[in-house]
Amino acid sequence: METLNLTVTGMSCMGCVSSVKNVLEPLDGVAKVDITLEGGKVVIEFDSAKVQPDQLKAAINDAGYEVAA
Repeated sequence: METLNLTVTGMSCMGCVSSVKNVLEPLDGVAKVDITLEGGKVVIEFDSAKVQPDQLKAAINDAGYEVAA
């Protein structure tokens, strides 16, 4: 398992947190998603043989949020 730490902008409530979790958790290879609303911290544990960081970031962007560089 690998861990990806991201900062996501645009999340303003627990509904936003749920939205991000709902797009990440179903992806094959994602084992765990932890999100802290304050500061927009997203920690994803994943299997890099099944899913790549770019796919995770794209899923967040597609949900209407932005991954900070």
